[in-house]
Amino acid sequence: MAEGIVIRKAHFPGRAPLDAYGNGGFRFADMSHRGSILCLPSGIHGWEPADPDALTLEDFARVLEQAGDIEILLVGTGSDLKPLPPGLGQACRAAGISADPMSTGAAVRTYNVLLAEDRAVAAALVAVE
Repeated sequence: MAEGIVIRKAHFPGRAPLDAYGNGGFRFADMSHRGSILCLPSGIHGWEPADPDALTLEDFARVLEQAGDIEILLVGTGSDLKPLPPGLGQACRAAGISADPMSTGAAVRTYNVLLAEDRAVAAALVAVE
């Protein structure tokens, strides 16, 4: 019996540079993803923060689960720079992670450079139009 389309959680099981961003998504590894993403040691995951304009510590649970493999967390906050959510800086410092907020465009560029240098980098990137 033929199955219909199967929708799976968005996950690319590897590290890859980001080729493009904008129009509400990202391109990487000859694929595209609509929406926000987490670039982690375990791969690139679709990310759905409850409110992309008001990120919370809970939105970063998956990042903190992989803290032992991350030294730098880039937080792309959209078109404009916004402060880190309350508690995130403290939680990251306690886990040995340096967390840096910046616009999504700056975060993408910085992520690609640090990835090319084989640094222990992760990124939480809010999609921009």
